[in-house]
Amino acid sequence: MFSQAITAAAFLVSLASAHFSITYPEWRGDSFAASASQYIYPCANVNQTAKTNRTAWPLTGGSLNLDLEHPWTYIFVNLGLGTHNPVFNISLTSPFFNETGNGTLCLPKITLPAGISPKDGTNASIQVVAFDEAGDAQYNCADITFKSSAKTLGADKCSNSTGVSVSVVGQKANVSTPSASTSSAAASSAATSSAAASSSTKASAASIAGSSSVMGAGVVAGLGALLMSWFL
Repeated sequence: MFSQAITAAAFLVSLASAHFSITYPEWRGDSFAASASQYIYPCANVNQTAKTNRTAWPLTGGSLNLDLEHPWTYIFVNLGLGTHNPVFNISLTSPFFNETGNGTLCLPKITLPAGISPKDGTNASIQVVAFDEAGDAQYNCADITFKSSAKTLGADKCSNSTGVSVSVVGQKANVSTPSASTSSAAASSAATSSAAASSSTKASAASIAGSSSVMGAGVVAGLGALLMSWFL
């Protein structure tokens, strides 16, 4: 009985504490650090510095590799052109991804929307927004430099964990996925968002921010109920 209570309690805590990370391109910084929080818009309170990591990314779009810790996640990927704190007003996943399973998710290539043609050497930043089953929005960013010599990740470096799959909601994003481990391939027809689209993503996070406190209260209540039932 005690072991069952502990197992269930651990599960409830994991729902409230699970996060995600960007493994490629290299993320801006460790958003698990004490000074950071993945719940802070736009980049988890990880600020750009003169030593900011920048990964070379192909001119037409590149690979994205994420480590996800939730049973399922809604994923938005936005692009901001510029060197210092750019506005994330270009959607690379219009409208968004529906990912299932926890572990590694690798997208071999996210193609830039029509009309977005950065020059060789252009700096930019990628923002990944993940909505979990509790309705919380979590943020991470990676800084890149568009390079004509850059390549996408090869199959030996870009694969999904067992049980991880992804589909494109609305089938509008122009994204390639590993056929052996994804539930569906992404369709073509990329769409460019306006500055309002980025604001919409932020607004969506704000509109459900209250669910974070509800989730926290639910975890506490769940733990209390489990412990009481064990002692009784």
